[in-house]
Amino acid sequence: METAPSQQQTAPGAFSAFARFVLCGGGVGVLSSFAVAGLGSWIPWAVANALVTVVSTVLATELHARFTFGSGGRATARQHMQSAGSAAAAYVVTCLAMVALQALVAAPGAVLEQVVYLSASALAGVARFVVLRLVVFARKRSQGQVTTATVPAALPARAGVDTAALCPAA
Repeated sequence: METAPSQQQTAPGAFSAFARFVLCGGGVGVLSSFAVAGLGSWIPWAVANALVTVVSTVLATELHARFTFGSGGRATARQHMQSAGSAAAAYVVTCLAMVALQALVAAPGAVLEQVVYLSASALAGVARFVVLRLVVFARKRSQGQVTTATVPAALPARAGVDTAALCPAA
């Protein structure tokens, strides 16, 4: 059952949201690493990584919408697209890490591959948390709040009025 907009949960604090992010995203990430390793033995590794990334991103975005960032409902199409953008960047990071491993080690074992993949995923995961919290699942500001960034755009440009002087940068 979805929560009505007027009954939305309050957003968790940064520490709580990060703990939930690690639990949800990390759990999906660990399962994904095994799926990539398994599929990578049947199909090219980059293709396996792409397929697993798509499925795990959809699953993780739903978990983050419902649990991590406290929106209380399903993720919107916009949130899925924005999350997919951050996942694409994470995909590039994991691919580059694996390419670097292959260049540095002639025949890396499965354990070393998992360590490199999970390390790259963890690094990309921290960056994704920041993007998801500050952009994708950010709460809209209340109507009464005005930020310095919005004030200059709201002032009309008139001859002889220096809007920069009215709203100096902090």
